Amino acid sequence: MDGRPNSANGECRGVAVFHVANGKLDDTDLSGVDFAFVNFFPSNLTAGGWKIGVVVDEGASDGQTTALESILHGEVGGPFGDLAALYGEWLGVQRAAVAFSDGDNPSASVGDSVNYALETLPGPGGSVTTVKNAMYAFASDYMIGKAPGHSDLFGLDFDGIYGESGEFAYASEMAEGAPKGRA
Repeated sequence: MDGRPNSANGECRGVAVFHVANGKLDDTDLSGVDFAFVNFFPSNLTAGGWKIGVVVDEGASDGQTTALESILHGEVGGPFGDLAALYGEWLGVQRAAVAFSDGDNPSASVGDSVNYALETLPGPGGSVTTVKNAMYAFASDYMIGKAPGHSDLFGLDFDGIYGESGEFAYASEMAEGAPKGRA
């Protein structure tokens, strides 16, 4: 379940682009903010030593950027609080234009550094291929496919191969009896 990434050198480099449909941290409204979570996993995920950087859309306020950094750095608990134990190096926060569109073939861009469009894999009966309840997934159910493109964010230069997209809910504290997702 926690094998080495399937690359020639056993590493995984990636960019996950998020859109906050609605939400807040304390009194800071994060609704409508887009951001990218940039990762480098040097080996299997549980080995840790991750390099993590964040790019927040340039339209976000300084308060929204600070709130997102607190969440993604793991300071307020929740799934990112759990994942932060695996971080080896925090690469910091940058600002750039970040855009995300959803649907059957989601796309994302981060400044001039990233431009991906998910080419979903066909599933039975013409539907898209999905994965359910995977370890380290943000969503309990998500689409998978190819995501060709290039990224050089935070000096983590790579060509995209794999992509996924799904909706999820995140909370640092889940209500009693509420279903808990991976965020």
